[in-house]
Amino acid sequence: MNGLAWAAFAANLGWAAATALAVMLGIFALALNLGVHRVVDIAWGVAFAAVAVVTFGLSGAHGDPARRLLVTSLTVVWGLRLAVHIARRGSGHGEDPRYEAMLARAPGNRNLYALRMIYLLQGALVWLVSLPVQAAQYTPRPLSALAWAGTAVWAVGLFFETVGDAQLARFKADPVNQGRIMDQGLWSWTRHPNYFGDFCVWWGLFLVACDGGWQAAAVSVVSPLVMSVLLINGSGKRLLERHMAGRPGWDAYIARTSAFFPLLPRRRHR
Repeated sequence: MNGLAWAAFAANLGWAAATALAVMLGIFALALNLGVHRVVDIAWGVAFAAVAVVTFGLSGAHGDPARRLLVTSLTVVWGLRLAVHIARRGSGHGEDPRYEAMLARAPGNRNLYALRMIYLLQGALVWLVSLPVQAAQYTPRPLSALAWAGTAVWAVGLFFETVGDAQLARFKADPVNQGRIMDQGLWSWTRHPNYFGDFCVWWGLFLVACDGGWQAAAVSVVSPLVMSVLLINGSGKRLLERHMAGRPGWDAYIARTSAFFPLLPRRRHR
């Protein structure tokens, strides 16, 4: 049998939901102790890594060992790198302006509103977006070239995220750049190298799931589609560009730099 182990996969969906919920509730307790909800962003990568590891432990009798190890490793590397980066970036800062604006409109208790609209919502998204990571581990078909193609797409994504984040951090650390728009390195090819990297990571993981057969592909295609919408039209690119609009140099940066997919930068206008 080369198809998806449906009964075991269905049971795993429940365990994955419980895992994501446990991570989010744990970080919610930490946020209450610290007095800021920005720490939930750290839980995003941690929750994906936890779901991958739990799925790996539960799928041993059903999936190809090589694919299980591959997709778990890729997810854990991506998730923990992101969590560490966000933790370092937010260290010593107060509340994230996004959450401050949201909680300012909260009806009733701000913390309970944050629990519903931030933590539980993100936990549900982790469960949904992680479907390729779960499905890939419940298919017994041996690895083929498609899995390695997916790994290559994932690697491109991790490169754009890691290098883009490092370039931006160095740029912001230099006082000379105070008030300037970051338009160097990967940021001259795309206005959002980190979001483009996320895009590649999740399409790459989806290809690894597709390598297990059409059933795994069909059950998990919603994941990269949802992630793409969030990154381009949801809380990623659209929200950040709304925040940046009106800053000195922003319009010129838009005119010469690709909105999302990397392209050669257009010539600067005098």
